[in-house]
Amino acid sequence: MDILLQVAIILICLFYGARKGGVALGLLGGIGIVIMTFAFKLPPGKPPVDVMLTIIAVVAASATLQASGGLEVLLKGAEKILRNNPKYVSILAPFTTCLLTILCGTGHVVYTMLPIIYDIAIKNDIRPERPMAASSVASQMGILASPVSVAVVSLVAFLAKAPVNGQVIDFIQVLSITIPSTLAGVLLIGIFSWFRGKDLADDPVFQKRLTDPAQHQIIYGESATLMGKKLSASQWTAMWIFVGSIVVVAILGAFTSLRPLIGGKPLSMVLTIQMFMLLAGALMIVFTQTDPSTIGKTEVFRAGMVAVVAVFGIAWMADTVFEAHLPELKAALTDLVKTQPWTYAIALLLVSKLVNSQAAAISAMVPVGLAIGVPPGYIVAFAAASYGYYILPTYPSDLAAIQFDRSGTTHIGKYVINHSFILPGLIGVSTSCLVGYLLATANGLV
Repeated sequence: MDILLQVAIILICLFYGARKGGVALGLLGGIGIVIMTFAFKLPPGKPPVDVMLTIIAVVAASATLQASGGLEVLLKGAEKILRNNPKYVSILAPFTTCLLTILCGTGHVVYTMLPIIYDIAIKNDIRPERPMAASSVASQMGILASPVSVAVVSLVAFLAKAPVNGQVIDFIQVLSITIPSTLAGVLLIGIFSWFRGKDLADDPVFQKRLTDPAQHQIIYGESATLMGKKLSASQWTAMWIFVGSIVVVAILGAFTSLRPLIGGKPLSMVLTIQMFMLLAGALMIVFTQTDPSTIGKTEVFRAGMVAVVAVFGIAWMADTVFEAHLPELKAALTDLVKTQPWTYAIALLLVSKLVNSQAAAISAMVPVGLAIGVPPGYIVAFAAASYGYYILPTYPSDLAAIQFDRSGTTHIGKYVINHSFILPGLIGVSTSCLVGYLLATANGLV
């Protein structure tokens, strides 16, 4: 009975922390760890220090990219592609936001793109809900395909401690599954979005709003664009430093012989990522004259530090409980996860919805899954299930999409659950999990 009570405490902390938002999610883990240690006398678990340090390094580099203006180079390039192909915005927009996330390691880059996507859609008589909802969902799906995202580096760090037949599922193997499975999911989202909802000319609610001149002005108001903005040489330099660092990390991950031998083994990819992300940030400061005081004020830095606190509190609390009850959990769940490993994906999806973070969901569930016997191959195959916070329209990118869509087509339904993001999310995540499973099977991981 103790374990049921302890799990209930974990869920209460997760739910309440998620509702409060921000760093509350991680801080509520402090309540849980104190209760487990002082009331239930459980030995404290191990905080995921490697994961946290990697998050800090990646966030520092990404925030420096934003502070230096290098992010605008990527955003302007994405806008140019969309404006040159407006008829295909429902398919191209989600791919654009997904690829920006893959490059930058965070889905928060979508905020700048949303008003641009809306402008392109409405000026071409395309229902804005189609590309807007798809783009918000795709921006979050891209996290599992990014070599510098918190979720991926966390996943790689946990898998490093769980070899399969003496071999660790490494950085490149993870990305060789998550990248194509993510892109397959985004493609299906785009195809679905191309046909969803009524055309604007046939939508009576939209047409009624147009009869009001004030509403007409709001809907078709001023354009949002970066196309007229002149980019400086330092912005281009920052962008190339950041992208070049990602390429170097990917090459070092693919060719272990290029990494120095430490204790007879190649330097771990966790440390490699940390080193080169710190190096990228330093080079951007040196060669672009970026003011270091502005880095901590960026949206990327604030969101990243929230992720550090969340991972710290949640993972430490969960590890304390599940490590203490590992024998009972193995006995009760081993047969289930071996015969029906998809149940792990469902659990991961639900936890993700509770914590509103892929990195936090992975930090909470991957160690538990490995401990109770979920094969590492399945954990990689179903990694996309860590994105479950599309289920309710409470995530900032979804709320931003609703706000930027002045036509009102991107919406929250009468029953809340019937909102604009639920179907793209279900289609994208389920497709990614299916393709991930097929790829993991083809690579002999399952």
